[in-house]
Amino acid sequence: AKLMIAPYHPPVKYSIEIKGHKTSVSLEPVFWEMLKEIAHSQGVPINSLIAQIDEERIHCNQPSGLASAIRVWLITR
Repeated sequence: AKLMIAPYHPPVKYSIEIKGHKTSVSLEPVFWEMLKEIAHSQGVPINSLIAQIDEERIHCNQPSGLASAIRVWLITR
């Protein structure tokens, strides 16, 4: 399904909770929509999907920021 979002919209900040820790992530709406679709297709909350990505990210030799990790995860899956 084609996403009906302006592709060059600036990032939007959302508050999320990962392992009981509250944080916020700024991503462009197109990435939020991709995350929502994947979370829905996997039957998990978006916070759980982001926690999964965060877990992979922190085990890298040189971890990037969470927003960058989410973008990379989305385009390399």
